[in-house]
Amino acid sequence: MGSVCTPVSVVTTFSQGRPHGTTVSAFSALSLEPPMVLVALDRNSTLLSLLQQKRRFGLNVLGADQGELAIRFAGKGADKFAGVPWQVDTGLPRLQGVTGWLACEVTRFVDGGDHLVVMGRVVAASSRDGAPLTYHRREFGTHAVLEERSA
Repeated sequence: MGSVCTPVSVVTTFSQGRPHGTTVSAFSALSLEPPMVLVALDRNSTLLSLLQQKRRFGLNVLGADQGELAIRFAGKGADKFAGVPWQVDTGLPRLQGVTGWLACEVTRFVDGGDHLVVMGRVVAASSRDGAPLTYHRREFGTHAVLEERSA
């Protein structure tokens, strides 16, 4: 699956008044009506256990210049948000400068082998111009538009 290019996002939530988050590359749009997305989280993920309790999450779609954030939130640690600009949006932690933002309510957890697929109904969304951060063959990159071919 390393040869499949995927978007890079940080899933966030609050617990006991503190923000929590983790990097995911298994994220996809699921439905337009109602608007839904899915993310896959490792069964041993601390964030997954928080989502099972809180049933709400933010999805921060990272921009091409945010590789350091992806690495930071992919690691283990008590306070991944230390020194990271963020704000509360729709009651969830939102990282500043992201190209896309979704606030979601968990609708279902589905078995996915060593992961659980978290389905979420989108309750708020916004985006800004900017190239997305992608992950391909264990490296970060971005999308490039192909030149138009002449007929």
